[in-house]
Amino acid sequence: MRKVVVTGASSGIGKEIARRLLLLDYEVIGVSRSVKKEYFESQNFTPLQADLTNETSTISACKKLSSEDVYMLINCAGFGRFEPHEELSAKTITSMVFLNLTAPMLLTNALLRDLKKNGGYLININSIEALRSSKFAGVYGATKAGLKAFGDSLFEETRKSALSVTNINPDMTQSNFYNELRFETSQHEDEKLLASDIADAVEHILSMRKGAVVSEYTIRSLNFGISKKRL
Repeated sequence: MRKVVVTGASSGIGKEIARRLLLLDYEVIGVSRSVKKEYFESQNFTPLQADLTNETSTISACKKLSSEDVYMLINCAGFGRFEPHEELSAKTITSMVFLNLTAPMLLTNALLRDLKKNGGYLININSIEALRSSKFAGVYGATKAGLKAFGDSLFEETRKSALSVTNINPDMTQSNFYNELRFETSQHEDEKLLASDIADAVEHILSMRKGAVVSEYTIRSLNFGISKKRL
């Protein structure tokens, strides 16, 4: 059974992707600070608790995962804060950069030899913000644009191997990503994405002939919508 590592597997998009991969008969190692085995009704799920905003914890997780002979890495963990740049704390900035960009680079560094040897997949869950510039999103957009650039470079670097590298860029997706923000996804079905839409994209990528790679996968809601929270 092929092993997959999914970061951010305790909730939202990461949890939905992990569930889908279990249904597709993969063995899933889910990484997050709070992930537990009972979150998934499958004997093929293994939790690995790690704080991917912390360098020591991330490097420890990399060492553990490097012995697992991994077939696929899905970098999904991330968070965003959307405020005037001068109002962001130093901790928020450094944590956002580490979780959204540095941790995926470290995990990929630890697992890339196995991914190439196994002819597997590296999938980065980026954001629509990787493709545009938005006010109050300077740090978040920079981390996602950086992750996209990282994936694009690895696609070119590893092309002589059988590794497939894909950047998925979702628009606003209903999840707990917005729990601590001042806005959230619209309540209208055609003005938001669901976590299952991103899992569908992953399944589509895996279903394709191995000689073809979707290197860039952007998913938008049919219409634009956003809901401001009442303070």
